[in-house]
Amino acid sequence: MLSPKHPQPDRAALPLPLRILVVEDVAVQRRVLARTLSNMGHVVESASDGQQALAMLLAAAFDVLITDWEMPGMDGPTLCAAVRAAKLERYMFIIMLTSHDSVNDFVAGIGSGADVYVRKPANTLELQAHLTAGRRIVQLERELRAAKATDSFLKIYTRDYLDEQLPREIERARRYEEPLTLVMADLDEFKRINDLYGHSVGDLVLKCFCTATRGCIRPASDWIARYGGDEFAIVLPQTDLGGAASVAEKLRIDCASKPIAGSPGPLTFTVSLGVVGLPPADNRPFSAAQMLQRADSALYKSKRDGRNRVTVWHSG
Repeated sequence: MLSPKHPQPDRAALPLPLRILVVEDVAVQRRVLARTLSNMGHVVESASDGQQALAMLLAAAFDVLITDWEMPGMDGPTLCAAVRAAKLERYMFIIMLTSHDSVNDFVAGIGSGADVYVRKPANTLELQAHLTAGRRIVQLERELRAAKATDSFLKIYTRDYLDEQLPREIERARRYEEPLTLVMADLDEFKRINDLYGHSVGDLVLKCFCTATRGCIRPASDWIARYGGDEFAIVLPQTDLGGAASVAEKLRIDCASKPIAGSPGPLTFTVSLGVVGLPPADNRPFSAAQMLQRADSALYKSKRDGRNRVTVWHSG
């Protein structure tokens, strides 16, 4: 039993583990460092050279990169420069480990993109202190990005985020030969709802639509952004056209069949949707703007055909 003088810590208050990639070509040193970081409570993966590390960083999100300077092929400074040039969607805190100790080496290491320059062998307490500082930087960057990317009223992503992230989703889907679909949704006669019942009711309808959407998509991978006014974009990675059409239809039914409690009494609203998939890869470029335009065209066909329906965009 715990003594009253030593209360159990609040787990919610404990810092979340950092996801760290360790890059070291010497296997023994790589294992020792990975074990040390794991014992600190972090999630650790490792790579034996710069090329492997860069591929891992482009494929998955890490918080911290700890890389050796001297490695065959792509060395540490070259890896740091490549990471910064890639303009990853999340800021990467980089620690450079090296036996180099001249001022010129320090300047070169920081100049290549590293945040911290640590002499080998790294002292555990020193490394832990740098990771604490790195966590603060990473967390601040996440908070600033989230503030910019989130519609503060509806708690979904903004148009700016959509414009920034959709091209990356397309690139990722192309690289790994995975499906990607986009659903555009527009609330039917939303202006009439505002005019008849007031903007407070209109705001409630918007919130209810977003709640319904969250109930139809996978929180770990799918996401929704406000495209403008009462129009929304729903991005579905790793989902084919049939799957996206099913999601859209479920959302349409949920909106039309579940009255919301507003000041005028129970109120129903409907939504029109357009669905488009990433076309098969060929030699022709395909942009996020083209994907949005096709989804928008399918959406407005749903509007023209009587609203409260789903239209799938087909080429030809």
